[in-house]
Amino acid sequence: MAIAAPANNEPRINDRIRAREVRLVAADGEQIGIKPLPEALAMARELDLDLVEVADKANPPVCRIMDYGKYKYEAAQRVKDSRRKSTNVVVKEMKYRPKIGTGDFDTKTRKVEHFLAEGHKVKVTIMFRGREMQHPDLGKKILDHVAEVVTDLGRVEVVPKLDGRNMVMVLAPDKKAQAAAAKRIAEEEAEAAGAAPSDTDTPAIEAPVSTDTPAVEAPVSTDADTPTASEAVDTDTND
Repeated sequence: MAIAAPANNEPRINDRIRAREVRLVAADGEQIGIKPLPEALAMARELDLDLVEVADKANPPVCRIMDYGKYKYEAAQRVKDSRRKSTNVVVKEMKYRPKIGTGDFDTKTRKVEHFLAEGHKVKVTIMFRGREMQHPDLGKKILDHVAEVVTDLGRVEVVPKLDGRNMVMVLAPDKKAQAAAAKRIAEEEAEAAGAAPSDTDTPAIEAPVSTDTPAVEAPVSTDADTPTASEAVDTDTND
């Protein structure tokens, strides 16, 4: 009696494989070649592993020796991580006023940078009131300034546009720009560290000590060689 195929579209493994012979792939990816099914099963059992049919449409089917339990676990983890990354993308919102002060602008824009660095999209909203609706260019100017400030972290995904009494713009994280900015900062820090003088690199300069020049003594005059004034007089008288 034929064995039913496994549910949930899982591949056939071990005794559920129905082909008489299979194209066998080793656990390390080596192509072993076409083997009878009993021989392929025996090779897998010798390694305490499973024989898994990875390409049932091929002729003969392709089977690989592997730890199927470990394979399923790792596949489930990859799916889980993929879902986590997709659900973690949250659209944050930051609201500005057309007449916002410099301090408030800087504070709000730092929060926008923080959101982008965490991988979130940011909806930047300019809220108009009363006659401010007559000057949409003021809101556009603020949005352009925000986009310029965060250029190392994000990019404009949705350009500024009016939405009722508001003007909105959507920013998205830019991983390439973030990587380039991080590299540039690291290079600047390395260059600054290399240019800074180090006290240990400059040897101390000592005053030169001369040992080659002997001390000069004053000449000493002896009385035996130099006649006195009285002796000079006596000599002239005798002549």
